[in-house]
Amino acid sequence: MLIALDMDGTLLNEDGMISPGNRDAIRRAQSLGHIVAIATGRSFMDAEKQLRLAELECPVVSMNGAGVTLPDLTRVSSTPLEKETIIPFLRWMSELPELYYEVYTGDNVYVELNKRVRLEKLAAGQQAEVPEELRWLIRALVDQQFRQAAVTYVESMEEVWSKPETVIYKTLAFSLSPELLKEAAGRFAGVPGVIVTASHENNIEVNHELATKGEGIKKLAAHYGIPMEEVAVMGDSYNDVPMFEAASYRIAMANAADVLKDMSDFITLSNQEDGVAAGIEHLLNGTRQPKSRSEQR
Repeated sequence: MLIALDMDGTLLNEDGMISPGNRDAIRRAQSLGHIVAIATGRSFMDAEKQLRLAELECPVVSMNGAGVTLPDLTRVSSTPLEKETIIPFLRWMSELPELYYEVYTGDNVYVELNKRVRLEKLAAGQQAEVPEELRWLIRALVDQQFRQAAVTYVESMEEVWSKPETVIYKTLAFSLSPELLKEAAGRFAGVPGVIVTASHENNIEVNHELATKGEGIKKLAAHYGIPMEEVAVMGDSYNDVPMFEAASYRIAMANAADVLKDMSDFITLSNQEDGVAAGIEHLLNGTRQPKSRSEQR
């Protein structure tokens, strides 16, 4: 069996760590001959760092499926964006102070320095547009945003995309303005060969249309010779929908978005309660049977 796990809000707790309980459950599944994989919007480097800290080795579907990498660093697949088609939209985002964004390349994550500074000011409550009652939420979101990758800061993103050798796999945009995010999503959605997803209501993620978690786990399953009927997934957010659609068995976290709970065959505990460990035990105990829709919610 192939078991694919989302990271943020699923495998990782609110401190951004893999708990001992989740680690031990993964090791148990591996000892029984199952493949446990990570399927995340994070870069491979960032996902691999989290695995290393927990002393785990797993294949990684990274950047929402743009990269699929084995534990020995063999690259199974690579699906970058068409750089020249998205540069005008990246340039548009650079001109908007209210829109923070990141660019994921094959070996790094880039952020414009002025974007980072403004986001820090939002988190510190130094911007008048942030109501007092929302500042704790903004701080939590910003902490999570910066914890997701060891980024390189540049004065201008032109420094990144102007290099002929730069390959762009993903861009992530974050804003407190739903209207601005909606406009950004609409602009990118009009680009041929692009898919727009989200891992939170305050962000959008832009990838090649063939770079989804669903396509990533299909490629990984094919590599290991595992039929899709033997693929189970766990997740909590909107960018997990493609792998829920692809897998034969779907486990939603207790803290998952309603759309995933609606699609799920089983709802486990939250990411703060070792929900991944409980989900793996559910799979290993042979109790996986689809629930009725009335039981899923």
